[in-house]
Amino acid sequence: MPPTSSLPQISHLATLEPSSPSRAWLTAPHPTLPLLATCSSDKTVRIYSLTTFTLLSTITGGHKRSIRTCAWKPNLKGESVLATGSFDASVGLWRRYDDDLTPKPTKDVLSGLDFDARDEAIAAGGGTGADPAGEEEEEDEEWRFAIVLDGHDSEVKSVAWSAAGNLLATCSRDKSVWVWEEVGDDDYETVAVLQEHAGDVKCVAWHPEEELLASASYDDDVRLWREDVDDWGCCGVLRGHGSTVWGVVWEGVGAKIFGHVEGGRGDGREEWGRRREKSGPRLLSCSDDLSIRVWRRRPREKVQQSKLSIIRSGSAEEDWVEEVQLPKVHSRPIYAIAWGKNGRVVSTGGDGAIVVYEERWRTAGGDAESKTTGAHGGGVEGPEVNGESKSAGAEPMEGVTKETGSTSDANGQQEKPAETEDVPEATEWVVIAQTEGAHGVFEVNHVAWALRRDKNGGSNAEQEEVIVTTGDDGTVKVWTLDV
Repeated sequence: MPPTSSLPQISHLATLEPSSPSRAWLTAPHPTLPLLATCSSDKTVRIYSLTTFTLLSTITGGHKRSIRTCAWKPNLKGESVLATGSFDASVGLWRRYDDDLTPKPTKDVLSGLDFDARDEAIAAGGGTGADPAGEEEEEDEEWRFAIVLDGHDSEVKSVAWSAAGNLLATCSRDKSVWVWEEVGDDDYETVAVLQEHAGDVKCVAWHPEEELLASASYDDDVRLWREDVDDWGCCGVLRGHGSTVWGVVWEGVGAKIFGHVEGGRGDGREEWGRRREKSGPRLLSCSDDLSIRVWRRRPREKVQQSKLSIIRSGSAEEDWVEEVQLPKVHSRPIYAIAWGKNGRVVSTGGDGAIVVYEERWRTAGGDAESKTTGAHGGGVEGPEVNGESKSAGAEPMEGVTKETGSTSDANGQQEKPAETEDVPEATEWVVIAQTEGAHGVFEVNHVAWALRRDKNGGSNAEQEEVIVTTGDDGTVKVWTLDV
């Protein structure tokens, strides 16, 4: 085993200042700008700079209760749009011109706080002495509350934009998933109300290339939704978790496997790669049952059918299987996961730990092709789940969704599973780094990857990513992975 100093390390880079005076739920990195949006139980969203790690502005006044979730709209230039979801059952859309999002050195950072906290700070001698009313007016001018979307009957838990940005998905404690479509400037209409979950819906996430939506629920299931002809409906149910599923996240386009492919090795990597390309991006889920699961679509190929056939009905049903479980490290519920552009996965939860995983090629002997990390890589006993001690090594799983069999489409072509189940699993997931007590004794509610923008004038030619965690202590922390 190499010395500990050679192992990857998770190092604290910065704590965003000033922090929230109350619980912070989630932090969303901007898709293009060096910005972070943090939603909090004090009914505000704080916008921080990833360059200076300081507060730029605060969104206030749109919601009556805790803001639980937020998401930036993609594919915009010159203006940023942020969706917020609140415990008051409403969804808000906020707009701001990007020129207004640049740091203003002459403006004291305290002006971005919620007004009560700011006034207290000024009274304590920490403010600028500027006119509070004037600052409030400036804040109102910067962020415009464009529209409120009402419909949910209870707390909104998650919001997510589709890859194209034309669809917004929301989910709630009322057990429903709503899909909204933009039909004009600040004009949205409800295109679907999906009510097949049997419990509180915790999270929604869109496929990075398709209008395919995943949702996670208190009912232990992950459901997949898509539009079939004119109606939205459930096209798959992923079962396997033994308790609440807290989060789902999609793999980015173009998976990265760590470790070098050796020429001439007949271990099925080429065939495995072809299957991966046909399957497309995978789905990751995390749960109260302490597991993180990777789900893969079984691709279908079309075979020409006789034109004399009278069968012409289509099917939107999809066949997904549980590919693998990541090494079990967490000792309490896993609240959040993130799949980075770098190909790595990071997780966090009730135990306050941050854990980073890599997918690596297997060697001919079956072990991951890598140096020993000293972390959980395989064959290590993990925590007990339902009285059973699980191996911390990643284990390929059998399919848990039913085989859908052959279906026919309207073009007279028959679909059949294109996958042969004897394709060997050519990769294995290993833990490469972890740290405990990321936010002291407090639970960590959310984790995300973001491009590093604090050096070289904000440029990042190496596409280095940092880890961003959000905790019950109200703080947002930025971490580097030193590999």
